[in-house]
Amino acid sequence: MTIKHIFKLCFLLLIFSCNKDLHINKIEGKRIDINDSIATDQVIEDYIKPYRESVNKNLDSVISYAVDTYSKNDGDLNTAIGNLMADAVYSESNPIFNKRTEKNIDFVLLNHGGIRSIISKGNITPRTAYEVMPFDNSVVVVALKGEQILKMMAYLAKASRAHPVSNQLQLTLDKNDKVKSATVNGNPIDEEKTYYVASNDYLYNGGDRMTFFHPNDSLYVLDYKIRNVLIDYFKKADTLNPKRDNRFIKLNN
Repeated sequence: MTIKHIFKLCFLLLIFSCNKDLHINKIEGKRIDINDSIATDQVIEDYIKPYRESVNKNLDSVISYAVDTYSKNDGDLNTAIGNLMADAVYSESNPIFNKRTEKNIDFVLLNHGGIRSIISKGNITPRTAYEVMPFDNSVVVVALKGEQILKMMAYLAKASRAHPVSNQLQLTLDKNDKVKSATVNGNPIDEEKTYYVASNDYLYNGGDRMTFFHPNDSLYVLDYKIRNVLIDYFKKADTLNPKRDNRFIKLNN
């Protein structure tokens, strides 16, 4: 029996043992700030210190190098950091997906708001990945008909925002933000074909109003967190030098 259960039992016994009716007259709350004024328990501090030092050592180990500083605000429809993230998800997730299904991911779609930090010029560490992607979002692959892919393209056109897409997708908008062309692996989108789109579980569940993931033919959960994708990608890339390109652009005339 837990302390909580014992407390409840004693409270009930108290109620039934009294002749008077009991009722609550007043409930008061008090805020207790956790700050430097609270004394440190040295026993606990000594216990967790080696674990903290080990975690920090791993997080701060150098695994790559960035030749410049990259921000999600450095482009209107595609950014260097967004392109890096989408391409990283493709390159690290597709071998896993292929091994399980003997199929390949057609392209990747992530969300602009999911990029939570810049990548600064200089040494790259696992901590960089935690800063860029602090959430526990994981990779999922969704089987969608071409008809829904066209809805996805219409969403991206209307949003007119640099939601990261991998370089297997090429989307061009006209000057009025309408879809002028959209291809996957160089081919026009076929409404009857099934496409395998990698994204994250937050978007699959409707995040950022991306409702086009439902209904679908099937869902594959890779159990692979986006930040772990980034860490694995960083370790393989000696130098990071992502670029903006023409995967998602708008024509001015």
